[in-house]
Amino acid sequence: MKKWWLHSIKIILLLSLVIPMLAACAISDTVKEKYPLESVNGSGSQTSYVYRAADQTVPEVAKQLVDKKKPEQQSAESTERMFLVYSDEVIQIQQAPDDPSDSLIEIDSKEYVRNNYSSSFLEGYLLASVLSDLFDNGRYGHGNYRGYSQKDVYKPKTTYHTPTDQDLKKAPPMTVNRTGSILKRSKNADSTAVGSGSSSSTGKTGKVITGGSSSSSSKKSSVFTKPKKSAPKIRMGSGRVSRRR
Repeated sequence: MKKWWLHSIKIILLLSLVIPMLAACAISDTVKEKYPLESVNGSGSQTSYVYRAADQTVPEVAKQLVDKKKPEQQSAESTERMFLVYSDEVIQIQQAPDDPSDSLIEIDSKEYVRNNYSSSFLEGYLLASVLSDLFDNGRYGHGNYRGYSQKDVYKPKTTYHTPTDQDLKKAPPMTVNRTGSILKRSKNADSTAVGSGSSSSTGKTGKVITGGSSSSSSKKSSVFTKPKKSAPKIRMGSGRVSRRR
């Protein structure tokens, strides 16, 4: 009972450490692992990363991200544009202008949103309470940016660019082509090592070394003695069965 109680306490302590760590993981980590990075803008605390979700609609992408981590607020469902607001970033999912079958996932830090977006533009998507907190009660939100798909019309303060090697290190996409290698066992490997068995590549099989002299192969004996198969001796009339000593 005591061991069970201690084991339960260990599990509870482990969960208390793991669950907050999982909850603290940014939703951007999920996007990085699943979609290729298309463009980068900003630096430092003001960053914007754009990923492409091929052959997926805006509501489909939004649902995947919401199922992974629930946002503080989600805008109404739309096939053209949706917003997801998290504690440290704002995600804008929009239909790709060059291919309507694709969706663009723009992950903006809150500092980037404050310094580039227009609060009046976001009023049509987010609650007033969220906007007030996001733009510090009107202190920010005087830009004219509306998203990557319209970056040439509503320009951000800096220019978007194709990801560099340094950008890829900061936000590496996991959809790149990768190569691997297979290592074969060396021909000079010791085949008599303990635990070695048959090898499909060499055709050799392992063997068991028994006791006895190595020079007299015809008189090798096992280290184990085979038990005798004779029946136990029975004393008639006593009603007892005794084993041979």
